[in-house]
Amino acid sequence: MQFFNIDEKILRAAEKAMELCSDKLRKIDEIQEYNQIKMIKAFQNAGVRESFFSGSTGYGYDDFGRDALDKVYAYAFDAEDALVRHNFVSGTHALTVALFGLLRPNDTMLSVTGMPYDTIRSAIGIEGDYPGSLKDFDIRFEMTGLLPDGTLDYAQIEKDIAQKQPKMVYIQRSRGYSVRPTLTWREIKKICDISKKASPKSIIMLDNCYGEFVEKVEPLSVGVDVMAGSLIKNAGGGIAPTGGYIAGKKELVEACAYRLTTPGTGKEIGATLQTSRELFMGAYHAPHVTGEALKTAVFASALFELLGYETAPKYSDDRGDIIQLIMLGDEKKLCRFCEGIQSGSAVDSFVSPVPSDMPGYESKVIMAAGAFTLGSSIELSADAPLREPYAVWMQGGLNFHGGKLGVMLAADKILKGGN
Repeated sequence: MQFFNIDEKILRAAEKAMELCSDKLRKIDEIQEYNQIKMIKAFQNAGVRESFFSGSTGYGYDDFGRDALDKVYAYAFDAEDALVRHNFVSGTHALTVALFGLLRPNDTMLSVTGMPYDTIRSAIGIEGDYPGSLKDFDIRFEMTGLLPDGTLDYAQIEKDIAQKQPKMVYIQRSRGYSVRPTLTWREIKKICDISKKASPKSIIMLDNCYGEFVEKVEPLSVGVDVMAGSLIKNAGGGIAPTGGYIAGKKELVEACAYRLTTPGTGKEIGATLQTSRELFMGAYHAPHVTGEALKTAVFASALFELLGYETAPKYSDDRGDIIQLIMLGDEKKLCRFCEGIQSGSAVDSFVSPVPSDMPGYESKVIMAAGAFTLGSSIELSADAPLREPYAVWMQGGLNFHGGKLGVMLAADKILKGGN
């Protein structure tokens, strides 16, 4: 750390943190290796060749690279089919396409993991008064609340599914701007088992953002019917410049494809332009990069626990996503943390993050993200709404060495800023 003036207290704590989390880092290495080898097999099964990287124009008819990329992600996610497109502008867009592709007027969508993430609420019609929401199409939203400790209320979930017989059981894997635990495949499987028994015809949909390649077991292999996510998070490996995916049962993916394009054309059209090479490279790198982000999160948890802060997950906990929650306790420390993360970036390190209004969010939000791709949260980033409990949500890190530096600079910034 000779290039950065980091306080000795932080340096000593970082050494101790590395000792504490060494076993957990080795376990992440095992997950990285498993998922990376599986991804290589996915490429081979899809017959990926260099000519697939050239892309297409116009309608994109007979784009064999586009079709092969779908096969790559389908194999990697244990899906029957996948829809992977640069046309998805965000994870929220991919989720919204899936919701509108699968739900019809008078259907019920039941969220069994509490209130969904901020940006999806406007698409559902829970917040805001935007035209074209699910609510506008008379699609009902119902919710099963969480227990007081933020964990899932399985008894109530079973009761609600059995009583409401919803068209869709909706699961959000990651915590969003809440303090509830992220779901691992085990919790997801338990929800699926309950749903299949209580309402066999319900579609089980998963918001899988931030959860891809974090574990060896994929949600689609334990009962999830369809899931969606973003390519500028885990699934794009820090290389995909934009895009998203929907994966799952073939007939459900097809219905979603009809929503993305038009009924009857679905997956058969859509020019890839000059994005194919980056999307393939992003898929290839995704398992390794996700592991690097996981290591960064584990280190951050260990370091800030040593410094006296509450973290979730703890460094020793099993993880279902790459997000690390750190309870900083007040607005100034929250802002300093984000300043420190920004100062450790290779891009825009000189920028000072400031709280501001953000589309889709009710509170002012501060974000630190010195990224090669704008908004890419697989790259080291931190963000938080300026509201109680003044916690920061940190994620990403294309490589562990850079992520570790950013975390140390965030701790240093808080230390030198005083109380």
